[in-house]
Order: sequence, then C-alpha cells, then structure tokens
Amino acid sequence: MSASRALLAVALLLAACGKAPSAQQDLDSLDRELTEGARPANQRDPALTAALRDQIMVDPALTQSANTNVVRPPSRPDPDAIPPADLGSRPDGVSPADLKPTPAARGDCPQCRKADGALTLGELARRQSPGSADCAASVSYSAGWANRLPAAVPLYPDARVTEAAGNDGCGLRAVGFASSAPVGRILDWYHARVTRAGYSADHQADGDRHVLGGTRGNDAYVVYATPRPGGGTDVDLLVR
Repeated sequence: MSASRALLAVALLLAACGKAPSAQQDLDSLDRELTEGARPANQRDPALTAALRDQIMVDPALTQSANTNVVRPPSRPDPDAIPPADLGSRPDGVSPADLKPTPAARGDCPQCRKADGALTLGELARRQSPGSADCAASVSYSAGWANRLPAAVPLYPDARVTEAAGNDGCGLRAVGFASSAPVGRILDWYHARVTRAGYSADHQADGDRHVLGGTRGNDAYVVYATPRPGGGTDVDLLVR
C-alpha cells in the first residue's frame, strides 16, 4: 500500500469513530425536546397553542344536567332528625289563665302502644286511625304545615318545630316540636284550649309518655308529650 492510500484509510477510520450512530442521534434529539419543554413545539403549531390557552367554554343550558341538580329530594324526612338541644329555661309566654289542670291519667295507654315504632308523623297518623291510612300515606312534609293548624289546637307558644306534615284532602295536620316547658304545663295548656273549644279530653300515660286526645263531632286531636333529657318536652301533635 502506498503512503497516500495509508493516510486516506486512517482519516476515514478516525471520521467513522467520531460520528455517533443514528439511534444515538435520535435519543439526543428526544432529550433536548424533553429538557427544553413543549413550548418550542407549540410555537410551531399556532392552533395547538390557542387550544391549550383559550378559556374552557361552558353551555349554560347543560349546567342543569349536573349530578347536583338531578338528585331528587327524599319523599320523607330523616327519621333520625334531632330537635334543638339547647332549649334553656326561657319564658314560654304562658300565663296561669291559659292553663287548666289536666285530669289524672288512667293506667292503660293504648295510644302509647299505637305510637311505638312510628318513625314519621305520617306513620303516627296512620296508626291512630286505620280507616284513614290513605290520607296519612299521602301527606306532604313542609314546615309550612305548622302554620296551618286550627285555631282551637295551635302550636304551643314557644314551640320549635322539628317536623311538620299535612294533607288538605282529608284535613290532616301533624307537627312535631320541642318546648322548654315541662310535660305537665304542656298538657294543662292544651287541655284548656281544647275543652274551651268544645273537644273532649282523655289523658293516658305510660311511664314518662303522656297522651291527651279527644274529639268534637268528626274532628279529633292527639297530643303526645315526652320529657326531653336536660329539660323541656318533645311533642307530637295530630289534628284532623
């Protein structure tokens, strides 16, 4: 081999050693794109850049289809609802003239047994009169029913309503409330109201649970009164 040919061979060999393989060049290019970020690529594509930076469009007509707006309210109130715990000993606004001593309770309390296990006012009303099951099963629940009681059997003056239901079709009203007054005062107040309005009054009791009920023609009422822990009274009032 001549000297010139030998030198040419050495030059070609050195050039081949210094050149990176094509696969290595591809990896180097990918590394540069990752380390430099996507911005240069986006700048080469104006449509992609605009799509990423533009504000998200919302169709107001479809916002009402969100899950928060399609959940239906319950058909009955929460049976575990708890009335206000802090009733205190505030005045109830009742004067001695508003009270009439309730007759002593008779030993048996069939009304108490009817109420056992009733989780809602509608169920309590249904158990009072099996013949009015359809009426009680069709009650609607709203605090507004507490303002639609008859004048002869209204809410106790300091009542804090916890549940109310009614049915105009059969004239049923049912209200649950809590009061700071003791059971005896609640019963004496209702006894005075109903007897002055011409209702009869029958007092039953089973332990701490008291029931005052009566009728006037086709009208009827029932007052369930039970002492609350810490003072006051829980009351369920049914009127038809």
